[in-house]
Amino acid sequence: MDSGGPRPGLPAGDHVNPLATPEEGLPNRPGRLFWKFLFAFWLSLVLAGLGVGEAVWLYHRPAPGSPTGISTSSRTALGVSTVAAILRYGGTETMREILEDRKRRGGLHVFVVDDNDLDLVGRPVSAAALREANRAAESYPEGPSAQHVRALDGRSYLVFVPLSKSGLGGLRWRSGPLPPIELLAIGLVASVVVSMMLAWYLSKPIRNLRWAFAAAALGRLETRVAPLMGARRDEIADLGREFDRMAQRLQALIQSQRQLLHDVSHEIRSPMARLQAAIGLARQDPAHFQATLDRIEQEVTRLDQLVGELLTLSRLESGSDSDRREQVDLMELIADVCEDASFEAEASGRTLSLSAAGEAHSRAHPELLYRAFENVVRNAVKYSPPGSHIAVEASHEAGNKLSLRVLDRGPGVSEEDLARIFEPFFRGRDDPATGGFGLGLAIARSAVEAHDGAVQAANRDGGGLVVEISLPLTPD
Repeated sequence: MDSGGPRPGLPAGDHVNPLATPEEGLPNRPGRLFWKFLFAFWLSLVLAGLGVGEAVWLYHRPAPGSPTGISTSSRTALGVSTVAAILRYGGTETMREILEDRKRRGGLHVFVVDDNDLDLVGRPVSAAALREANRAAESYPEGPSAQHVRALDGRSYLVFVPLSKSGLGGLRWRSGPLPPIELLAIGLVASVVVSMMLAWYLSKPIRNLRWAFAAAALGRLETRVAPLMGARRDEIADLGREFDRMAQRLQALIQSQRQLLHDVSHEIRSPMARLQAAIGLARQDPAHFQATLDRIEQEVTRLDQLVGELLTLSRLESGSDSDRREQVDLMELIADVCEDASFEAEASGRTLSLSAAGEAHSRAHPELLYRAFENVVRNAVKYSPPGSHIAVEASHEAGNKLSLRVLDRGPGVSEEDLARIFEPFFRGRDDPATGGFGLGLAIARSAVEAHDGAVQAANRDGGGLVVEISLPLTPD
């Protein structure tokens, strides 16, 4: 039973369960990276806000002694005194025009009320505001917020600025700036929310990647991250796709290794069993000792060939021969292969022809490419019936490439097995008389792909197989 502690091979820290989904496999709380992102973004936003606010305040700060530098109470008293002076010396009509103009501009704060408690421009005034204004005017006849004024026409008016919101009646006034403490609170809340969103947006895919790496470390190579990235199109999503590509490649390599080990053990088991049988016969019947030795030598030779081909395949897949390349004429290499194969074909009642012209130079490993060409050509000779013809065609392709086509008249391969004939130990057209281990075409494919080429096979019209190799050429 799992004790819940850290798994072997994983670093100490938060427990990761790679056998579960990302939501279940990681601790259900923000990680260290989330808090680092959060505090970094939040601190940046706060400092930026303070800096901008300070700059704006310094820019709009009034000069000492200027009218805009007086306090709110002083501006209220100045407004009431100004309206009172206009009423006394300019008359009611002049005051009404000024108030109407200020009302249209939305900056009207001073009320002018007659004896009937009606505002000069028809604004609604609450009873509470009138009581407060009358009390202030009676207590301070020349007060800063309310005054009784006799106009030029002899009528008495109450001029005042409401001391509370109740005095505004149903009017909608232009509000002043919020207090600094409220602005600071709003800025802090907004910065925290934005920082949390950014931190979560950046840390969540990294948590998914952490879960995926932990799962892959424990052998779950079928793990994929791209579906968890959603619609992201950034570097983190690219990292997830690269992880998926890596996991897919590792999964294919491990499956191939397991299959190879299975096939190698199967191939070795048969000659080993025959060796044991031959030794047993030699002990039981010394008269057939020489024949038994010949059989043992044959099986040992077969094992040696198998091991040699496995070493060649392993060397190709590891890329250990990439530093031994030299400039090679591929046409000359193909001609040498066909010359040797033609001798073998004629000895078995088959014919082979080569169609090639010119030169085709490439920086390559000549021994490996010779082995690749030889395996394909000899494979065609081996599976072609006596009296048949094998055609080898070499030509230049567009894009500075060499095309080599080997056409035989053998039994062909089923369509579903065409791609598998290049896999190790696969015999798509097995014949007990031909022997072999099924490694020739696998070695050919690895050698060609090591030189950035490609190889493919197709069934030929009228019977047989066509194997085509394409290799890039490099100038001298």
